[in-house]
Amino acid sequence: MKKYITLFSALISGFVLTACSQADTASTENEIDTEITESITVSGVLGDVELEEPAQKVVALEWTYAEDLLAVGVQPAGVADIEGYNSWVQIEEEFDESVVDVGTRQEPNLEAIAELEPDLIIGIKFRHEAIQTELESIAPTVFFDPYPSDETISQYDEMESTFKEIAEAVGKRNEAEDVLADLDATYEAAKARIEDADLKTNDVILTQAFSASQAPEIRLFTQNALASVILEKIGLNNVHETDEFEVYGFSTVNVEALTKYEDANYLYVVQDSDNIYENQLKDNQVWNGLFFVEEERTYPLGGDAWLFGGPLSAKVVAERISNTLVED
Repeated sequence: MKKYITLFSALISGFVLTACSQADTASTENEIDTEITESITVSGVLGDVELEEPAQKVVALEWTYAEDLLAVGVQPAGVADIEGYNSWVQIEEEFDESVVDVGTRQEPNLEAIAELEPDLIIGIKFRHEAIQTELESIAPTVFFDPYPSDETISQYDEMESTFKEIAEAVGKRNEAEDVLADLDATYEAAKARIEDADLKTNDVILTQAFSASQAPEIRLFTQNALASVILEKIGLNNVHETDEFEVYGFSTVNVEALTKYEDANYLYVVQDSDNIYENQLKDNQVWNGLFFVEEERTYPLGGDAWLFGGPLSAKVVAERISNTLVED
């Protein structure tokens, strides 16, 4: 009898050890699976980037991508041309003192970037593709293209998708969704204000003006532009149309070309230090004879309403437009 009991005990012990071994193996496999799922793929136009964990030290070589980081509560380690950013981009969130300037957007300082020891660099295709190898030798680098050549994709669509990719890269997916939800609420509020204002017309043209060799140049934003989609979302109609697709989202024209749109409201962005309306066009007969000038339907948005930015800049633009249209 004792022999059977001993044999039975041995069988039970073997079963328990086998079960424990299988459980340990399953536990190990689960841990490996968890580690795999925690890796992050960031999709860019020049290839995807794999990160083992959310990026902590990020260098942004374009203002929009620096803004995207700030939008989800992340201070970049380095940013190209901080002085220029502060002149053109006006959002509530600011860089703290730790953020390092890494040269110009067109020619970033590779040595300054390397000294920061980043775990992610974000570049823009048309500026930085030529130094892709150098950047990738420093850290994983993802490139985006805010100017899609595909006519079915608006710059606004690209802005949103890039913002989500950057948020994913730094582990801030939920924060990004909150930012976009707040932006949608801003659009609805701006649209309601404009509807209540009962404007003479909801047709507009949106412009950015500056001097080139002392001559005034005026950019008219086209239907595919990020800014044009913002207009649509707040109940306005951009009447500027072109025969050919403008990949950068604007046409550059002279003052005579504006006669085609003088029945529309004129929204404009111009720097105080380069105000063509107060300087070159002040005594210009064509400008002064336009209906929207004679009827005082020109609406300044300030020089720092950044029309090529991310969701926070889009919010500023929507609020600036509704405020100036309604208050005037």
